[in-house]
Amino acid sequence: MMVQGNNDKAPFFKSWNTWYVLVVVFLVLLIIFFKFFTNYFE
Repeated sequence: MMVQGNNDKAPFFKSWNTWYVLVVVFLVLLIIFFKFFTNYFE
């Protein structure tokens, strides 16, 4: 059965590319945070 009216609009932003950039930036910041956290407690 085919789904009619496929909605490809990204929630909260105009395009999905904005979500991809946001996720990559968040992951990079998380990696940097854990690196400093690890260095502080070693």
